[in-house]
Amino acid sequence: MNSIARKIIFAAALGAAVSLVPPLRAAEVGQPAPDFTLTDIDGVTHKLSDYKGKIILLEWVNPECPIVRKHYNNSGNIPRLQKTYTGQGIVWLSINSAAAGKQGDYEPARVKSWMAQVGAAPTKYLRDPTGTVGHLYGAKTTPHIFIINREGTLVYAGGIDSIASADPADIARAINYVDATIADLAAGRPVAVANTRPYGCSVKY
Repeated sequence: MNSIARKIIFAAALGAAVSLVPPLRAAEVGQPAPDFTLTDIDGVTHKLSDYKGKIILLEWVNPECPIVRKHYNNSGNIPRLQKTYTGQGIVWLSINSAAAGKQGDYEPARVKSWMAQVGAAPTKYLRDPTGTVGHLYGAKTTPHIFIINREGTLVYAGGIDSIASADPADIARAINYVDATIADLAAGRPVAVANTRPYGCSVKY
């Protein structure tokens, strides 16, 4: 067998081996939420599975996004939700998937300063600079909300509310999908609205 033939056979074998590797499954409502590992702003590593048995909310965040500012700086809407639901034992994980040097990619000290300024109170603020978890969940905007039930199933994915605007005055008259989803879970009924279109700034991968 000449060298060219050997190279062809090797390439075919390599291609077959690669094709046997299953692709990473993206998050899908109605399916188990994919596990992941990220580090918080105190340098502590967390896995989604650490919170097994709890309701978990994932919120993609970018402190410089005008829509994020609508829900934090200009209204206190998200901090209010965080305090309400973490007080009920729900796990709220804020995730920043901005790549290094992109808008909203804050170092831990700056994140802590921003959180103190706006009154943010998530269970943890996690950094995802490679964008791995953001892509795994299909996070498109800031904010983008994903809610996982106690059984580990993703039951909601989409916008924080029903009015896609930058005006804080719209918050009071919008349907808050976080409130609605958690109310459905608390009542033991199926989530009425499980998928909505998120709105906000694009995640800065």
